[in-house]
Amino acid sequence: MSENNEPVTNSEDLAAVKSLQDAYSSIRSQLSQVIVGQDQVIEELLIALFSKGHCLLEGVPGLAKTLMISTLARTLSLDFSRIQFTPDLMPADITGTEVIQENRDSGTREFKFLKGPLFSNVILADEINRTPPKTQAALLEAMQERQVTVGRVRHKLDNPFFVLATQNPIEQEGTYPLPEAQQDRFMFKVYVRYPSFTEEMEIARRTTGNSTDSIRPVLDGQQILRLQELVRRVPASDHALRYALALVRQTRIGEPGVPGFVSDWLSWGAGPRAVQNLILGAKARALLKGRFHVQTDDIKALACPVLRHRILVNFTAASERVSSDDVINRLVRETPDKENDLLRDERLKPIFAA
Repeated sequence: MSENNEPVTNSEDLAAVKSLQDAYSSIRSQLSQVIVGQDQVIEELLIALFSKGHCLLEGVPGLAKTLMISTLARTLSLDFSRIQFTPDLMPADITGTEVIQENRDSGTREFKFLKGPLFSNVILADEINRTPPKTQAALLEAMQERQVTVGRVRHKLDNPFFVLATQNPIEQEGTYPLPEAQQDRFMFKVYVRYPSFTEEMEIARRTTGNSTDSIRPVLDGQQILRLQELVRRVPASDHALRYALALVRQTRIGEPGVPGFVSDWLSWGAGPRAVQNLILGAKARALLKGRFHVQTDDIKALACPVLRHRILVNFTAASERVSSDDVINRLVRETPDKENDLLRDERLKPIFAA
């Protein structure tokens, strides 16, 4: 299956898709033993996992971000590491370091590499914005290249490799905000919001009693790699690609066909990686919904988590209390999703011709 890009059609693939849907249902069912609500967050985490991407979760303290990630790791037969990022954390603390050891047979001393916590399959990077840029850069190399460099030696990381980073949007004193280049390496930026009244009542009931859970592993590493491979073979029509491009290219101020409100509210737009992640995420979402092709609804559903950290609102937007999500949602509303309407839209013709 890895040697071709044929669509998902044969019986073996169909069985794999069925197993993906079963695993998805099972994981969500098990997470519900520990996590109340947050259905959309869980769905976006699993879409990123099956798309071979990484996630940045943002939310105020106490919303169970760390608990959600650690519980998700328990449903997967994968090695899990939790790294608490602090201002004094050094790159070697996460990548590993070389130490001198004596060889008892020869009596000589030699260097031996001791692996750091990055040498796991699922990494929880807790409070990533509280560590200096050089440590953030070490994580960036691992995320993008799936390797770490110690001295002059490169050490490959095992697959699958999935980084889930958290950050707190408040208490920014003494923090190191992630630069745009590093945020772009995350497939999704996921907002973890306050629970509803009913959900919070259930949280209070569970966490103040003697409740227990029975979390068990659902997928192992080889199964996840096979499903990640299957996701890339889901077909996306030219219309779906064109729709994703229309959304992303409209965020690039100074380009032909960009709406006026985008020029008024944005100082920077999304790059080509946004389109790639929109399509990959839409493919994974289609499989999770039981379909073997991408629809524009899949792209719409993922527009905010893919784009919100790739566009930068300006002072005008901030003064008018316009967020990046507001800009994205307006783009989604005003961009036709039907093929004929998309092609005939006079406003979008410069976008497609550029």
